[in-house]
Amino acid sequence: MGAYILRRLALIIPTLFGIMLINFALTQFVPGGPVEQVLAQLDGGGDVFQNIAGGGDAGGDVGAGAASSGDDRYLGSRGLPPEFIAELEAQFGFDKPPHIRFLNMMWDYMRFDFGESYFRSISVVDLVLEKMPVSITLGLWSTLIAYMVSIPLGIRKAVRDGSSFDTWTSGLIIVAYAIPGFLFAILLLVLFAGGSYFQIFPLRGLTSDNFDELSLIGKVGDYLWHITLPVLASTISAFATLTLLTKNSFLDEIKKQYVITAKAKGLAENQVLYGHVFRNAMLIVIAGFPAVFVSVFFGGSLIIETIFSLDGLGRLGFEAAVARDYPVIFGTLFVFGLIGLLMGLVSDLMYVWIDPRIDFATRET
Repeated sequence: MGAYILRRLALIIPTLFGIMLINFALTQFVPGGPVEQVLAQLDGGGDVFQNIAGGGDAGGDVGAGAASSGDDRYLGSRGLPPEFIAELEAQFGFDKPPHIRFLNMMWDYMRFDFGESYFRSISVVDLVLEKMPVSITLGLWSTLIAYMVSIPLGIRKAVRDGSSFDTWTSGLIIVAYAIPGFLFAILLLVLFAGGSYFQIFPLRGLTSDNFDELSLIGKVGDYLWHITLPVLASTISAFATLTLLTKNSFLDEIKKQYVITAKAKGLAENQVLYGHVFRNAMLIVIAGFPAVFVSVFFGGSLIIETIFSLDGLGRLGFEAAVARDYPVIFGTLFVFGLIGLLMGLVSDLMYVWIDPRIDFATRET
């Protein structure tokens, strides 16, 4: 097993390198880079020039060079001196060839130096840590609730396969799976957040304005009060998928010969179900927990965070992509890609932990 773990860890490096290389190459063909973003803001007026280009002296250069043609490579550069455009390129690192920029970026990332945001004057690490509590809240609670509800329900549906209980719960699950998360979120707001009916839950945010003044019990209650609707909205699709996965896993195991043999020996149904079937049936469900958590934690949260005005990683990624904030885009991509690859290894180790008969050490890759 140790050799297998080392091989998997060694594969993470080229895999992560390939992910970063593909995304870096794609951004080279996307119009509207950081320089264009600055020029667009300058063209619209404001003091962006002083904040980004370094103050009043450069501002005088712009005024003096207003008659210059600028750099035709950039939209909005007309009337700006080429020296100013070159200064912007140097500030953002675009004065170097793409392959040099990529290698420098990867060297920094291998040392976990992710730099600073282009437009926020804050390090990428601090920015991610600032937004992470919201995403942890949605990801962790949504995953735990999905498992706590889906596993017992899936087992019950497998045991009573074909009954009326199985039929009507399957109907509810199909409906839940068909409803988009953002539509369900809007429905919850309309019904329970003062939209048109009940004012039970808050409309936005993760805590109340007076959160710091509350007691410990009050803070816990306020926190749970705020996360109820966002968690429900982000859980609905995972709940449906896990329930059907659990049911099908148990159905496959219940029909096997060892279950028939155990029943023939006189074991009670619960002994057979939870003493023999459970470990084998839950292998694929439990081993997939890391992947499910990562998918809920990093993906699909943008719309939920936007609807409920939660400032998390989903909105951070979207805003960084719109602003072409490359340090935030690539820094978070590197970290999340590394976490995703490590979670794949953790999933394999969980397979072995749940069922020791599985031996990945005999695999070649």
